[in-house]
Amino acid sequence: MTHPTTTSRVGIRGFRSGDGPRLVEAWARSAPADPITADRFRSLVLLDPNFDPAGLRIAADGDRVLGAAYAVRRLTPMAGTDLEPEQGWIPFFFVAPDARRRGLGRRLLTEALDWLGGQGRTRVDFSSYTPNYVFPGLDAEAYPEAAGLLDSLGFRTLYEAAAMHRALVGYRVPADVLRRVGELTARGHRFGTPADDDLVDLLDLAGCHFGPDWACTIRGCLTAGTPLDRIVTARDPAGRMVGWAMHGAFDSVDERFGPIGVLAEMRGTGLGEVLLHLVLERMRARRAHSAWFLWTGAQSPAGHLYRKTGFTTTRVFRVMRREAAR
Repeated sequence: MTHPTTTSRVGIRGFRSGDGPRLVEAWARSAPADPITADRFRSLVLLDPNFDPAGLRIAADGDRVLGAAYAVRRLTPMAGTDLEPEQGWIPFFFVAPDARRRGLGRRLLTEALDWLGGQGRTRVDFSSYTPNYVFPGLDAEAYPEAAGLLDSLGFRTLYEAAAMHRALVGYRVPADVLRRVGELTARGHRFGTPADDDLVDLLDLAGCHFGPDWACTIRGCLTAGTPLDRIVTARDPAGRMVGWAMHGAFDSVDERFGPIGVLAEMRGTGLGEVLLHLVLERMRARRAHSAWFLWTGAQSPAGHLYRKTGFTTTRVFRVMRREAAR
């Protein structure tokens, strides 16, 4: 049943107890291509150490949630002591279908931006908040009205991220990759599941060479119980950890591949392709029917490797930024 909604009755306020279930339900109606569950909303938003109820702007008509826009800034650093004092994020926003075309989305986003401005944030990114991002960016094809609204508010596209997918039914490691594994092993490279003590080197590799959010993702999933056999690491003949690949790191979803990383000096050796296939082999052994991920540069070396391996692009996301006038 639809309820008549008038803009004059709709108030916008911060999140409060009791909003969660209504927000999740309204989200499903508003973004049916990307519904969220109560437990994902809890882990990504409510349990985020940076969550501030005042930053989650809720549009409500009585007990009905008609929309939301989430603004967040760092209260705890990703690594070290850097709170990124100029940076804010809007990981998501939505308006229920029966409440659209009345300016509610603009009101919500304006309040979220004003709240971040009041916290001293002069640069705001849409959606690329780590580690608890909901989407890599905006899927303008799925949500053209949202794209127009963000554009009108001064958001500009920084780059695009491609989500990809590959079927694993009937998958086999290609013969040339198996030969490459043999060649690298004969030279002294070692591939395998990390032991507990190896995690020190893995986290150092991820955090120092690929960003603190990658180390945070690995640490968080292992702390939550992701088994170590979801990871394949590579050491060079000298014993240095030079790469890894994994699956099951996000929300305990075994079919979600990544992250994967190889030291820059080791690229071009085939190591990344080997690690990718060794993980796909493990995924298929666990009866996964597909492998997918949300974020890679479509024209990056990784993007080319994925396409060579049989991945195809399923969605394209725009990572967008708005900077305050100086």
